[in-house]
Amino acid sequence: MMDKATRISMGADELAVEITEGDGPTFLWLSGFRSDMTGGKAVRLAEWGRATGRRVVRFDYRGHGASSGTFENYALSDWLADAQRVADEFCPGPTVAVGSSMGGWIALLLARIRRAAGNPLAGLVLLAPAADFTERLMWPALGDEQKETLLREGILHLPSEYGDPTPVTRRLFEDGRQHLLYTDAPIETGCPVHILQGVRDPDVPYRHALQLVDRLAHDDVVVTLIKDGDHRLSREEDLVRLIAAVEGMVG
Repeated sequence: MMDKATRISMGADELAVEITEGDGPTFLWLSGFRSDMTGGKAVRLAEWGRATGRRVVRFDYRGHGASSGTFENYALSDWLADAQRVADEFCPGPTVAVGSSMGGWIALLLARIRRAAGNPLAGLVLLAPAADFTERLMWPALGDEQKETLLREGILHLPSEYGDPTPVTRRLFEDGRQHLLYTDAPIETGCPVHILQGVRDPDVPYRHALQLVDRLAHDDVVVTLIKDGDHRLSREEDLVRLIAAVEGMVG
């Protein structure tokens, strides 16, 4: 069976959505920063859904992939709103959010929103979760001259080993500060959490994930540390671990 492709309006823009029909719980894929739903992990999740008869929903944030909009015009608040809209529209009943990198931050924020509304997520699977990455990982890595350029001009283009330079905006950092989770208060998701983290991740150090575990004091948390794993976690052995974690949420 082919996935169902659809588009939904977000103001002046449209979100591209792919739905693998099947039984619940629904597995909602949340991509990383500048990633999209055609990446290896997202595609493997959809293949698993088709093979097992499970419902999987993937989409691209505004400014990403097949969705409309220019990347640098958006920030975390916009992408979180995209995730909320897709979850409300296409994820009836119990939902497990599967978030990679920045998608892990968005998944945690979505869990907090859903819990406060009395409709908690059924589970979280987080791959190299980059919660608070703008403040705790990206901002400290900038040099003084880069910070001055960013504050003065409102945008900075950073070199990236994954392709073209990455445009980051002053708004990205300012907006990120409105959603910080690494605070004195615990993070309460109201659902089980499975974290997969590479020890050799150069972008999200594994200690960052362990600090997240400390803040998930009231949740059932499983952590899988992959000794030779990098940030992508897209090797075949990593994808097998992803599917095992997802299957662990079915019950």
